[in-house]
Amino acid sequence: MKDFFVHSTSIIDEGVKIGKGTKIWHWSHVSKNSKIGKNSTIGQGCFIGNNVKIGNNCKIQNHVSIFDGVILEDGVFIGPSTTFTNVKNPRSHINQKKKYIKTVVKKGVSIGANSTIVCGIKLDEFCFIGAGSVVTKNVKKYNLVYGNPARVKGLVDKKGKKKL
Repeated sequence: MKDFFVHSTSIIDEGVKIGKGTKIWHWSHVSKNSKIGKNSTIGQGCFIGNNVKIGNNCKIQNHVSIFDGVILEDGVFIGPSTTFTNVKNPRSHINQKKKYIKTVVKKGVSIGANSTIVCGIKLDEFCFIGAGSVVTKNVKKYNLVYGNPARVKGLVDKKGKKKL
């Protein structure tokens, strides 16, 4: 008996592990050997690449792309149309599948809509990425960053409220 929900229009490849209480909505694709924890939500039109790891209690909004090499810890929020990269210098004529670069998103991180997270960085616990940001460097715990490129604009608490 399944103890998670997958909409009939979604594709779940072989070897995917999905935790209890997780919901995967319309037209999403979860690629082989990915792991999704308990009580997480994958919105409509999402792409989850091979071997991606998503923790418990994560909320991934509509049209998010998470590619091979990305690890999301527990309690991560990803706003709509956010994209992660996995290659620093992509070229269509060069196969770089063995060169994917790991990106780690620690527990409690929030990423605003339409952000791009460049591979090879760490977003540390409870940091907050403002909408539309291009994140090219590591972000420290509780830092509020936004812009292109994203820069530190302040600090937030665990609830995401800006500290004065």
